Amino acid sequence: MILDRIVAHKKEEVRRRKELYPLARMLDRWPALPPVRSLDRSLRRPGEVALMAEIKRASPSKGWIRKGLRPVELARTYMRAGAAAISILTDNRFFRGHRAFLPLVRRESPLPLLRKDFIIDPYQIYEARYLGADAVLLIAAVLDDGRLAGFQQLAAELGLSALVEVHTAEELKRALDAGATVVGINNRDLRTFQTDLSTTCRLREKITDPRVLVVSESGIHTRRDMLALAACGVDAVLVGEALVRASDPGEKVKELLGTANGRPELVPSVAPPENEHHDHGNTKGH
Repeated sequence: MILDRIVAHKKEEVRRRKELYPLARMLDRWPALPPVRSLDRSLRRPGEVALMAEIKRASPSKGWIRKGLRPVELARTYMRAGAAAISILTDNRFFRGHRAFLPLVRRESPLPLLRKDFIIDPYQIYEARYLGADAVLLIAAVLDDGRLAGFQQLAAELGLSALVEVHTAEELKRALDAGATVVGINNRDLRTFQTDLSTTCRLREKITDPRVLVVSESGIHTRRDMLALAACGVDAVLVGEALVRASDPGEKVKELLGTANGRPELVPSVAPPENEHHDHGNTKGH
């Protein structure tokens, strides 16, 4: 499975990073780091669904999505259009992202930044904070219970939010048992690559603690998708490919938020999605 290949490569990548840029070197510069912006506060918008817009150049199965993408320019576009936070893919081998995108965007945007990567080692969490991230992605499918809890604790100690990604009821239980306060429900099954928005609704029903912030990820392309997920009770959505592929990403953000005419559109309520399968052939594909 592609996920296994990514994790295997990530282990070697982290080993090399530790040699090239030891943790002690980062810690020497720790006092000069800027303060962390709260992802939770930015995504909690009573009465509306917040949008986390992603900077994503490629994916393992689709190759390049937008080859000439300029991270800083796109971040500015997202910010002006009304995004609440920005997700930045920093994996280079499979997604053509780069860790350097974080400090570049950080200097230009006041929005909280999520480091979107395959976090398998504490070093990457320290590195995320050092590079300017305000939050890190933790994927339940690649972390055992001990690391899932430990990585969340480390992130909190560093002032970072942890977005814990799940796809199944079992993964959701593990995430909540480990203390997750921000849960990302991935609508894409990493085994079949099919996307089903009803995944969010099924799992959302199992989250009863109002303090847990719920983010829907993958397969979100239209305003109707947004409304259906809002009906499920999500707090936010993470959208990448639909924005990056759009001829005008800023207008696409506004379309999804329903603010294309300068104010939220008056639309009829939409029922939650029911088992709408879409095969987009992408491992992460948010």
